[in-house]
Amino acid sequence: MTNIDTLPTEQRQRCEVWTRVMGYHRPTSQFNVGKRAEHRERRHFTERAAALTP
Repeated sequence: MTNIDTLPTEQRQRCEVWTRVMGYHRPTSQFNVGKRAEHRERRHFTERAAALTP
């Protein structure tokens, strides 16, 4: 399991990231400058962190 295959750069494909905004899904690449900044500052939910809070 130590053998890792990787694709050459010219064969790789960009991954599109989507998020839910105001009840509908939208790709983050279509965000304006303000929404991109807001998305970068957003704290994402994790079950482990939620379980640790009282």
